[in-house]
Amino acid sequence: MQPRKLWLLAALFLAACGGSGTPTNAPTADAEQPATADDANAVQSPESTADVPELVADDADGAPVTGRFKIGVHYQRLSPTQPTSSNPDQVEVAEVFWYGCPHCYRFDPLLEAWRAKKPEYVNFIRIPAVWNPLLELHARAFYTVETLGKGAEMHSEFFREIHERGNPLDTEEKLEEFFGRFGVDATAFKTAFDSYAVHEKLQRADELNRRYRISSVPTLIVNGKYTTEGSEVGSYEELIELVTELAAAEHAAK
Repeated sequence: MQPRKLWLLAALFLAACGGSGTPTNAPTADAEQPATADDANAVQSPESTADVPELVADDADGAPVTGRFKIGVHYQRLSPTQPTSSNPDQVEVAEVFWYGCPHCYRFDPLLEAWRAKKPEYVNFIRIPAVWNPLLELHARAFYTVETLGKGAEMHSEFFREIHERGNPLDTEEKLEEFFGRFGVDATAFKTAFDSYAVHEKLQRADELNRRYRISSVPTLIVNGKYTTEGSEVGSYEELIELVTELAAAEHAAK
């Protein structure tokens, strides 16, 4: 890749990551370095003035206490609790993410390993961040994949294409070519990409981003009640442990 193209690619990601005014490093193929508390949630959104739930530092319902994780420090309480899309007997764990986020890319293998062995009572879902045009484009692509039933094939490949192969997938044309590698022809891609079903899911994602007070990614939400980020906990491994504990407490309370 020529130097000018590299600069443009870096500028693209710096602009997208700098929603809060604090730019982060552009994604690189060197993603095997361990994440730290300082960089675990560096991809941030602009401030929103929407009417959203309050984050409180205590929990009248009684948060799970092990002495290891503390509410107001390692995770926050959403007040009021937000409705979920899962069955009443399930505990919903949601990840808000962005394919272009290097931190989401680093976290994804751990999250996938946890998802493969999570308790049966946990229903895991993903919600794309949508706070600027590039994120919205990737969110539309995510829901297009979902509509076409290609999630198992394409989810991890999205991360690899962007962070390992240096293709930002920042236009509809690039996305169309990418989908074509997985047997999706141009007509099928366009039909799903522009469908009302995908549009409706994008609107729902935007609403949930506001209701969950998303300011950075990756962020995890447990049962519409608790929200936590890697920077609050210290490492992605501990983030998984915290979410598992919160989900178990929610399940026990049902």
